[in-house]
Amino acid sequence: MRFPSFLALLLISLTSQAQPLDTAPVQLPKLKDGEAVATFAGGCFWAQEEGFDQLKGVREVISGYSGGFVKNPTYREVGTDETGHAESVQVYYDPKVISYRDLLDAFFAGHDPTTLNRQGPDVGRDYRSVAFYRNAAEKAEIEAAIKRVNASGHYAGKVVTEVVPYEVFYPAEKYHQNYCKLHPDQPYIRQLSIPKVEKLRHAMQGKLKSDNYPF
Repeated sequence: MRFPSFLALLLISLTSQAQPLDTAPVQLPKLKDGEAVATFAGGCFWAQEEGFDQLKGVREVISGYSGGFVKNPTYREVGTDETGHAESVQVYYDPKVISYRDLLDAFFAGHDPTTLNRQGPDVGRDYRSVAFYRNAAEKAEIEAAIKRVNASGHYAGKVVTEVVPYEVFYPAEKYHQNYCKLHPDQPYIRQLSIPKVEKLRHAMQGKLKSDNYPF
């Protein structure tokens, strides 16, 4: 049995001392006309959520859990690595403004897709890299993106991202949403999350909502 990163739990504990945590799952937004949705897992969802939210054409990003077999899991349950889920994000976007290929470029830039079942100090299958596809076209785009990343030589190793069909996404507790924005001075956010966001922003110049990053 494995539990969520000690540092992450410590930060959550400190936050809860300042104010009670809202552990109810957040409501998923409804798709607007012409809007699409994409789901990815790339380590701690705090950085993934913040990174995708920086992109033009992205209306909303929700942190949650996907890829497992337990219904309505909690953060602590997912952290035991016994639910099969990975910390994931669901991205609601306008494909007329930003393409699925662009989202994939951001995804592969915003985390290390070559480390199996881990991102930095966070270890376990709940931190694995996954791109969930909803149709054959998305699957082909993901596979093409993996080939591009491997051919680029940007990473020392080869991509180990899982390419699997989307089944269900469970939204995480409310206190996990917008975590980077709400807790920018926490050590974990500063040392681990923000560098990932900045890496994504660097790769996606010209497709950002703002040239200025407040953190």
